[in-house]
Amino acid sequence: MKNRHILVVEDDANIRRGVVDCLEGEGYGVTAARDGADGLKLFRQGKFDLVLLDLMMPEMNGYDLCREIRKRDTQIPVVMLTAKAEEVDKVAGLELGADDYITKPFGLRELLARVAAALRRAHLTEAGTAEPLPDEFPFGALLVRPKKFEAQHGAEVMTMTPRELKLIELFYRKPDEALSRQFLLDQAWGIDYLGTTRTLDQHIAQLRKKIEPEGETESVIQTVHGVGYRYKPKS
Repeated sequence: MKNRHILVVEDDANIRRGVVDCLEGEGYGVTAARDGADGLKLFRQGKFDLVLLDLMMPEMNGYDLCREIRKRDTQIPVVMLTAKAEEVDKVAGLELGADDYITKPFGLRELLARVAAALRRAHLTEAGTAEPLPDEFPFGALLVRPKKFEAQHGAEVMTMTPRELKLIELFYRKPDEALSRQFLLDQAWGIDYLGTTRTLDQHIAQLRKKIEPEGETESVIQTVHGVGYRYKPKS
């Protein structure tokens, strides 16, 4: 998630520099604009994963900029920075398509947490638009039938839990791609899950037992150290 590109639109030079430094320090790519008109120009020219914009700006305020962004892209997360805490201002922004608000003054930890949450929600939305799974498909040594919540290994038919099937789906849709533990937790448990990655590791261990033939030395679900797991289909 940290390689995402963020557009920051903020007219206060000190706040703008602080936000940019904070985001870049976390590994995000950042483009900064000094006002709403500049922000709209940059948005039209580039490709961004999230827009972080101030509400009260010269040339074009945050409301108008958000409206213009939504005319061109209905999915990109938009997070507004504002010194106004009144509910009516927040409602107005949300009705125009903002995804979240951060009220000034704010802490950098709150900023990073809200940006990460908005990006995760957008990623979940993208994943939810995928094509339906086949009625049955191979995965390791199994023939998986997701609609029946079952999988077959030889003559044996076993029941699969919804979470096992979700993990299989995530791997099946992204073969040979290293999937982070956080991504798998967000997708299979939800972005509000407060447990540890140990829960995921235990589920992967149980899943490996089901999908591998007895005596198999190498799993099709490979551990990627420091990242998460990768599905390596059998050739």
